[in-house]
Amino acid sequence: MFDKKTYINRRQALKARLKNGVVLLPGNSESSANYPSNTYLFRQDSTFLYFFGLNHPDYAALIDLDSGEEILYGDDYSIDDIIWMGPQPTLAEQAEQVGVTRTAPLQAIEERLKKAIGQGRRIHFLPPYRGETTLRMASWLGIQPQRLSDYVSVELAVAVVALREIKDDQEIAEMERACAIATEMHTLAMAMCRPGVVEQQISGALDGVALRAGAGVSFPSIVSQNGETLHNHYHGNVLTDGRLLLVDAGAETNLNYCSDFTRTFPVNGRFTTRQKEVYDIVLAANDRAFELSRPDVCYWQIHNAACLVIAEGLKALGLMQGDMQEAVAAGAQALFMPHGLGHQVGLDVHDMENIGEKYVGYDEETLRSSTPGLSSLRMGKRLKPGQVITVEPGIYFIPALVDKWGKEGLGGEFINYARVREYLDFGGIRIEDNLLVTPTGNRLMGKHRPPVTTEEIETYMAEHRQ
Repeated sequence: MFDKKTYINRRQALKARLKNGVVLLPGNSESSANYPSNTYLFRQDSTFLYFFGLNHPDYAALIDLDSGEEILYGDDYSIDDIIWMGPQPTLAEQAEQVGVTRTAPLQAIEERLKKAIGQGRRIHFLPPYRGETTLRMASWLGIQPQRLSDYVSVELAVAVVALREIKDDQEIAEMERACAIATEMHTLAMAMCRPGVVEQQISGALDGVALRAGAGVSFPSIVSQNGETLHNHYHGNVLTDGRLLLVDAGAETNLNYCSDFTRTFPVNGRFTTRQKEVYDIVLAANDRAFELSRPDVCYWQIHNAACLVIAEGLKALGLMQGDMQEAVAAGAQALFMPHGLGHQVGLDVHDMENIGEKYVGYDEETLRSSTPGLSSLRMGKRLKPGQVITVEPGIYFIPALVDKWGKEGLGGEFINYARVREYLDFGGIRIEDNLLVTPTGNRLMGKHRPPVTTEEIETYMAEHRQ
């Protein structure tokens, strides 16, 4: 955990943004994998971690906005628990570590909440995303589970996003650690990559790096020579000479701050001419996003600028045609890059996505577009110093999507379908880095960037392949 003053200050800042009522912040419970006592690896709710810092199951907290009172709810371990787990700190001892002086058994929270509801007081809570939490909150609040979303506090959502999206120096240092772990993961993948290796071997090794240096991966790693499948979690393919391997992987530190990198590299260690041509377009789009990212610029504009680089590059290869400004305005390049340029990163790899992208990536000034590609952008609003954002342009040749667009006549005046069909066995390329917005511009997160140019990648693989 950080120093207790950090959590005290964060809660004070939250109170200053809300007027009255009670804030309910439930932590997560353990969740059974295949029988009750065999649970998934515990992961605490990120908002609970942000304000209370305790990585412990079955805790919840209330903040009374009118009295200023803060209460941590949970249960101390029984002797039966201690037999299996050894001595454990008490609830009160843990509360003291984060500056909370009042504690109570978990079952007492329901009475406190129902008393507040009976007094007509507003209960502020965020959208639950786990079944266990949904059922627990429904019981506490006397609301049918399917109706909870009707009572979510917009004021709390806006306040939490405003606080969590601006990273302080401690958080940035922690995210630098996450980036350092991710760099080790990606360079290991390059070292292991060669024909005959099974994707699972590399994926398992990456998990090992993340667990050895931190809390594990920040999301299930994508390790696939079928890179045209954007979130491909199948790891059973044997790597083939002449193919590309796409690795999208990141790590969490022990304090649960995340990183998210992607690299694409040749299985045999050498790019073909065609692979290099497409790769260099993606890298140029990545570079363009870094050139433009600075405070007060809307990220949707940077997305479009990166897409223009991609469209112009594809036109030079004969895959697109016509006016590329008009093509991007129509979203024609989304045939090749159907996703957005990036998203925020922090205590979640898609930071605060459980709260809702309309608060995290958009606001009253910036509304989501319906234009292909841009409609999938998770982060579109103005950049602010302290935000950490991914920059992840890509080019993919997705046979099913090419077939769909061709049959429906989509992007027809801008797409050279005959030429595109020559690339249907190509796969996909994505390059992803993490960007910190600074007061004057931005900087790359991570002290040692994984090899990123074709020359750097080829040199690294030649020198380090196992």
